[in-house]
Amino acid sequence: MAIEPKKHEMPTQAAQVRAHNFNEVALGYTAEIAVKEAQRCLNCKNKPCVSGCPVNVNIPDFITKMKDGDFEGAYAIINKSSSLPAVCGRVCPQETQCESKCTLGVKFEPVGIGRLERFAADWHNEHNKEKAKIPAPNGHRVAVVGSGPSGLTCAGDLAKKGYKVTVYEALHTAGGVLVYGIPEFRLPKAIVAKEVETLKELGVDIEPNVIIGKTLTIDELFEMGFEAVFVGSGAGLPNFMNIPGEAYKGVYSANEFLTRSNLMKAYLDEPQTPIMKGGKVAVVGGGNVAMDAARTALRLGAEKVYIVYRRSMEELPARREEVEHAEEEGIDFRLLCNPVEILGYNNENDARDPKNGFVKAIRCVKMELGEPDASGRRRPVAIAGSEFDLDVDVVIMAIGTSPNPLIKSTTKGLEVNRWGGIIVNEDGLTSREGVYAGGDAVTGAATVISAMGAGKVAAKAIDEYLSKK
Repeated sequence: MAIEPKKHEMPTQAAQVRAHNFNEVALGYTAEIAVKEAQRCLNCKNKPCVSGCPVNVNIPDFITKMKDGDFEGAYAIINKSSSLPAVCGRVCPQETQCESKCTLGVKFEPVGIGRLERFAADWHNEHNKEKAKIPAPNGHRVAVVGSGPSGLTCAGDLAKKGYKVTVYEALHTAGGVLVYGIPEFRLPKAIVAKEVETLKELGVDIEPNVIIGKTLTIDELFEMGFEAVFVGSGAGLPNFMNIPGEAYKGVYSANEFLTRSNLMKAYLDEPQTPIMKGGKVAVVGGGNVAMDAARTALRLGAEKVYIVYRRSMEELPARREEVEHAEEEGIDFRLLCNPVEILGYNNENDARDPKNGFVKAIRCVKMELGEPDASGRRRPVAIAGSEFDLDVDVVIMAIGTSPNPLIKSTTKGLEVNRWGGIIVNEDGLTSREGVYAGGDAVTGAATVISAMGAGKVAAKAIDEYLSKK
């Protein structure tokens, strides 16, 4: 049978419809399409795609099950390596990981591995009603700090080995960046809740509203009887440009803006938290978070949304699929532009604080690309005399985040680098015995799947460490 050269298209909501709702954009494969896409797999003996997966899912084997229509069998294979398959199938950058290694991709488009993973996970969640069985306890206790992708992965892998795991989450809902950072239209929160519930069925305890470093310290966790601690607290400290006007009302970090919308449901008619809706919005940055913020602002009722990015489209770090979706929805990309000041005005009728101004424009300078910098990308250079003003009502800074310094400042002997990331060895072990770390708390803001990979590595190392006790 001749191999189809292109992936089967992912059904999606029409752009003009989805731009005004928070329902999931991608609708998922049907069973028929999933089988046809699986049939494109060459089932290579050396399995190069597996090497591109940070959690080493046995991709050819699960796709073989898909070819046969054994969707539950496909899920079982994925679940051996991944604790969050329904999440990974939606938000992992497969195009730069597993799919980039696909042999079929040398001549044609690679197999849609992520789309097949999503289908298998969704099939399982819809059809399998059996609860996960709690493994026999091994008598050891482990604390996990943070319920994001690295923490949940570490907790799941350890729970499957019989460890009694307690996850401490600072917010009131488990999921970390999966619930506060990624919008509903990319990752429905019901899916995250289902993955968390599966971990609870394995015996994992989740304690919300506990800030490690304030409510409890890591030293106190050991005093409570935990024998090892994994720190997966993420990178929730937003970065700003330190330009004039960032204190005006209407200037948000992407972290705050997305948390208010995703976690606190600011898009509802009577939200738990206020957020500025409507008007014109400028999002500064070019990563996935910038795309999420821009598309969220549009759905909140913005009349115009700009992406302001200092490099060209070729250097844009966001996933190509997210960029294409943003363009289809009408997001205006202002490339090779860099903000230098936020302009504001005073509103004497504002009873809240008439002395502080509101955003009225963002002043930018045009850029050109010069020589490559340390990252290998061409460095943007300002063009003298090219300043211009973009009239906006809201500015959202999506230029990255850093690890919160709270855990470092309350934990003796925990070494961090100059960016605040916790220093670990290849097994995730920190400078403190029995304390491991992974994900954004180590690397700074990165991908969900890389954080999961770090949680998996640390779980293996913790198991080896406590097995010797």
